[in-house]
Amino acid sequence: MKHAPPLGLSRRRVAQLLSETKHDRSAASRIDVLSRRFVGRSYQPNPLIGSAGTAEVFTASLDGFDCVTYIETILALARASNVDDFTEWLRKIRYEGGRIQWDRRNHYMTLWILNNVRAGIIRAVSTPAVPILRMERVLNVVPGLDPQPARVKCVPKRAVPRLERYLQTGDLIFFVSTRKHLDVFHAGIIVRDGKKALMRHASRSNGFVVEQELSEFLKANRMAGVIVMRPQATPRRAGLSH
Repeated sequence: MKHAPPLGLSRRRVAQLLSETKHDRSAASRIDVLSRRFVGRSYQPNPLIGSAGTAEVFTASLDGFDCVTYIETILALARASNVDDFTEWLRKIRYEGGRIQWDRRNHYMTLWILNNVRAGIIRAVSTPAVPILRMERVLNVVPGLDPQPARVKCVPKRAVPRLERYLQTGDLIFFVSTRKHLDVFHAGIIVRDGKKALMRHASRSNGFVVEQELSEFLKANRMAGVIVMRPQATPRRAGLSH
């Protein structure tokens, strides 16, 4: 099935970004270079189009992001070898089975993680000797979606300093909410700077994509814990069914 071009796509800008990393074989390095290009880009609340009563519109704008569309865009760019490849990866990352429907969008991040693990795009990070917190929740904060049971497995906030030594550039970090009907309230991309772990993320409070020390974000925000996933190294072809 042939898909229409995503709304807001600038083929020229995507091609320019891909040209900067075309000779870089390291997924982590590509994510570092690409995510840095968007530091300072504006935060855009609710950037996607679609709801329970409105048809979903596949979008791929580079002009502004929320925390999820920022990591989706960087991950898709890092896996792509050309512009069409980028849009195919973005579709597969954002929607269950790559099907552009509102009810197939990965609204909750536990589902986003599960579907992208199943697709071979990300994997869990092995963290021996770091404690794990397990919770069961019923997610119901998205209007129009039926309540969804979810199992959440995370590193508790108090143990994150012990987790930091396992973090690598390019890792995706998800912050688990303390609210009983929500799984994750924010997400970002880890970048190592020597011994320090930095995070690039689309920040609502700052109004744009920022880079800050992970420890600063932890101090400033309540959370139950964190989930860390690592992008898989794959050939830079989408290989999707149409």
